[in-house]
Amino acid sequence: MAITLVDPSGLPKIDAYRQVSIATGSKLVFIAGQVAWDADGVTVGEGDLAAQVEQCYLNIGTALAEVGGSFDDVAKLTVYVVAWTPDKLPLFLEGVTRAAAKLGVTPVPPGTLLGVAALDVPEHLVEVEATAIID
Repeated sequence: MAITLVDPSGLPKIDAYRQVSIATGSKLVFIAGQVAWDADGVTVGEGDLAAQVEQCYLNIGTALAEVGGSFDDVAKLTVYVVAWTPDKLPLFLEGVTRAAAKLGVTPVPPGTLLGVAALDVPEHLVEVEATAIID
């Protein structure tokens, strides 16, 4: 595995993810922002943030599998959430937890969550992009 996840002393410990990832692999993989589309381009979980987060993470897992990787190879995630407010955190974490269970990965790698005004189409509530390192 090319990624080691670490929580440095002196930084808060967050159950859902780690603060730092150390990459030692040789192939750098950038995955375009994934929205809550299924394989046919149909939006999954319209109006349901947790379902859309889950689908985005599963789509990243699908993209990684295609190039010989897995979610364990993700060094960093960037998450964009429409009209983000802190009260949405439980729904966001619910989606992450469900996806992580299906992908067999806990905790997820470090990431940045950004609130945005809109995404590509009105029914998309979240978009997630990933950077991975594969041996």
